[in-house]
Amino acid sequence: MPAPSGKESISAPAEATDATRQELPYRLRQQSLLGEFGRSALQTRDIEQILQRATELCAQGLETPFAKVLEYMPDDERLLVRAGVGWESDVIGQVSLGVDLESPAGYAFQTGQMVISNHLQEETRFRTPKLLSDHGIRRAINVLIARGGEGRLPFGVLEVDSPEPGQFDPADANFLAGFAGLLGIAIERQRADADLRQALDHQAMLTREMSHRVKNSLASVVGLLRVQGRSAQSEEVRDALKDAASRITTIAQVHDHLWRSAKIGYVDIADFAGELCRKLHETIPHTVRCTFGHLMISADKAIPLGLLINELVTNSAKHAYPDGSGEIHVSGERRGADFHVEVSDQGIGLPKDFDIDEPRASLGFKVIKSLLAQLDGRIDVASNVPAGVTVRLDLPLEASTT
Repeated sequence: MPAPSGKESISAPAEATDATRQELPYRLRQQSLLGEFGRSALQTRDIEQILQRATELCAQGLETPFAKVLEYMPDDERLLVRAGVGWESDVIGQVSLGVDLESPAGYAFQTGQMVISNHLQEETRFRTPKLLSDHGIRRAINVLIARGGEGRLPFGVLEVDSPEPGQFDPADANFLAGFAGLLGIAIERQRADADLRQALDHQAMLTREMSHRVKNSLASVVGLLRVQGRSAQSEEVRDALKDAASRITTIAQVHDHLWRSAKIGYVDIADFAGELCRKLHETIPHTVRCTFGHLMISADKAIPLGLLINELVTNSAKHAYPDGSGEIHVSGERRGADFHVEVSDQGIGLPKDFDIDEPRASLGFKVIKSLLAQLDGRIDVASNVPAGVTVRLDLPLEASTT
């Protein structure tokens, strides 16, 4: 803004008051634009949009058609025009300026000082960059865009240029410095976001790799158990090794789903249970039908739940149809805060004296009770009419399950 003339006459106070009145809306407008930029910078993570909006509002605030953000490119030791208004279309992202002390932007970058030059053609401190002379620029302000952290290089320079005669003053430079400060915060926030995303991606990669390797290792163990089972002399030993292999296969399937899952540490129970039922169908002489609603559950719950399904289906396969084959139905759905699972058959039913709490209950039901305890679950076992058994499980879900 032009300074008051300062004439020594009786009218000087009135002239000073008039100049103040003219300048006040100008300064209030600048403060309003600075506040607008602060709000918009907080509402977006798009750094290109933030840089561009800063140049637009700075140009408005200083009533000039030209403004730009210059980013320091360490490999080239140049200041690249990253965003701007008023320039030819081939300037943004293409033209760069020297970073030496002989250019206004380079001086601001090297020293960290505000640079106000109201007569570029007459400057003895700096040379006028070709970009400015080609656009008829006569005056300019440059302020540093700093970044947090000791020893970190500045991001670059925020510059406003004008082809018209006039005066930029320290208050204008302070207005520009306010934008540069907000830009520095936004740039650091983007860097922190990028570092966090990189760390999370790396952690996800490690988790998937670990789950993949665990699955492969468990598959090797299953292979060894099956080899031992085939060579065992006792049918009881063969059955025990077969059951152990089945349980380990179930755990391996969870890890297979973990490393392929979009949500680290979770599996979709519909996909996992469906694949588990298909695998069980391949190993028993019965039809296994499976119906599950989609629900992401943690591995801590998926492993014991998979083992429960494995034990219940295996029990039905062993005892429900002694004279032939039949169907085993497995279903699961969310009911309020619980996950409800049912495994049913239409076989010969339970012995009349069956009691799940009886210490002499089968090994399979002892395993089931142990797994239920891990999940804080509840079980109900009932004989169907006219035949068969239905086992109902209610398992509490963690609050974060979706």
